[in-house]
Amino acid sequence: MTPSLHDVYLARRSIRAIATRTPLVFSPGLSARYQSEIWLKLETCQPTGAFKLRGAAYALSQLSDKARSRGVITCSTGNHGRALAYAAKQLNIPATVCLSSLVPSHKVAAVKALGADVRVEGRSQDDAERIAIQAVQREGLCYIPPFDHPDIIAGQGTIGLEILEDLPDVDVIAAGLSGGGLIGGIGLAVSQIAPRVSVVGVSLRDGAAMAESLRVGYPVAVTETPSLADSLGGGIGLENQYTFALVPNVMTEHYHVDEAYIARAMIDVWQCENIWVEGAAVVGLAACKQHRLAWQGKKVVIVVSGKNLSTDTLADVQQLSEQVHE
Repeated sequence: MTPSLHDVYLARRSIRAIATRTPLVFSPGLSARYQSEIWLKLETCQPTGAFKLRGAAYALSQLSDKARSRGVITCSTGNHGRALAYAAKQLNIPATVCLSSLVPSHKVAAVKALGADVRVEGRSQDDAERIAIQAVQREGLCYIPPFDHPDIIAGQGTIGLEILEDLPDVDVIAAGLSGGGLIGGIGLAVSQIAPRVSVVGVSLRDGAAMAESLRVGYPVAVTETPSLADSLGGGIGLENQYTFALVPNVMTEHYHVDEAYIARAMIDVWQCENIWVEGAAVVGLAACKQHRLAWQGKKVVIVVSGKNLSTDTLADVQQLSEQVHE
């Protein structure tokens, strides 16, 4: 069954011991640059650096004792794997994480450091998912998908509750759209509590599986390409059960963004807030600049999630950002 608002409230109670209630902070510098009132929902403050911990913690909390003893497995582009490994360690549940070769090495290392069994195979998240499903059938592990699961969606929806409590008169909430767990969860909560609020999803220009699937009307596979916002890559699953149906019902607007605008937004956040974050964390700002969105005078919350990146990319980010002219 599709999760309900009630499930989101249950998730909030269940994850308190593992996931953090993150701060919502006003950014004067970004507000001036983007000509609107910019607030940052800092999911970078989660113990694993990204929002994924919410959904992973709730999904694990709902497992039976038998399922916990068998262990869990997932596929990931990095952040969900790290979240599952962290939450599983807190709950003493054996965890296995399947990653593709496109996942940056520092993210692979971060998952291993949390004690998970890490398996790196294939060239896409779809490949990693196939490996995980095969392991479920062969080893009897419990599969915890990265987004297409009611408990994952409900867990991510707790972000929406916190935003509405901290900034009741918010006008726009913008976040990355990949598999749909984040936008689906936030939109699920916001659409029922404050339907006047716009929920904006932002995808990569290339390899945006959810956006392409919604365009054609059914789940499709896409080719993954390297990106500054690598955590937004990956498919949505050809047998998607939840997020493909949920997202179009709760997402108000959607935009694609180019790499140069992602880089520019990363630099802006660094210069204004002294925070070095993943490209996926700033795609809301990238969309505002690239598409010249009319957010003037509005209270805009950017969900900033993902700080699991290497500083080695700084030179590339700087070079790309120079392609964007004010």
